[in-house]
Amino acid sequence: MSQAAKAQELLSLHNNGKLLILPNVWNPIGARMLERKGFSAVATASAAIAESLGYSDGEQIKLETMLEMITRIVRSVNIPVTADFEAGYSDSIEGLQENISRLLDTGAVGLNFEDSWDDSAHLRTIPEQVERIKAVREAADRKGVHLVINARADSFFAEGFSSDEERLEDVITRLNAYTAAGADSVYPVGRGDKETLTILRKRLSAPINVLATAKTASLKQLQELGINRVSFGPYIFRSLLAKMSAMQDEIMNMGGYEIVMDGIWSGGDVKKYLKEGKE
Repeated sequence: MSQAAKAQELLSLHNNGKLLILPNVWNPIGARMLERKGFSAVATASAAIAESLGYSDGEQIKLETMLEMITRIVRSVNIPVTADFEAGYSDSIEGLQENISRLLDTGAVGLNFEDSWDDSAHLRTIPEQVERIKAVREAADRKGVHLVINARADSFFAEGFSSDEERLEDVITRLNAYTAAGADSVYPVGRGDKETLTILRKRLSAPINVLATAKTASLKQLQELGINRVSFGPYIFRSLLAKMSAMQDEIMNMGGYEIVMDGIWSGGDVKKYLKEGKE
């Protein structure tokens, strides 16, 4: 498929009545595994990419580094890839549009686009974020690609709210404004319980993305509630990191080999997901 066709395919996956499940990845082999297992699309996780390189999330790695990782992931699969692009790596509209053009040059056809900074503590004003979403859409249109914008609202994390009800109302106001500005789906990050999602589904017109956590409604419940998309953020990466830490502790304490060797894949198992030849 062409990039434009992949973008339309990704868009359609938000509106086909099925829950789009996105176990976020941070490298090409993870993306290839998803494709081979039958997943319809790939999503990156900015935190997982940054943490795998030894840095914190929040645009702490260079834009060039992020774009290189996204490029490698896109080139590793034939299915659509949506990238976690944080706040766009620029405060200015001109810089944002240049970065969106560069993101599209990677072959990605979607992005997560958030409305906060300072580790989600502070939010941009709604008019400012609306302007930025419109700028993203305009930059993508110039490239002839309907970039699928997943607009994230961080109200559930931000400072300055006196109650949960106030946070919820702010999320709803923001996400409806982002939809009107050109977002294709919305991401009320931070709440995934059935009660909150029922309210959000009634009051938000756009497809909804939910972050999977220990407190999130089950995948079947999300489907029943009419949620369109679920992603896992950095949690798969961090789960694997916890397992690696346990292995290191066992080895350091002169334990056995079982923690490493039990269930281990062979080289042949891994090779199924590798590209032939040299880089």
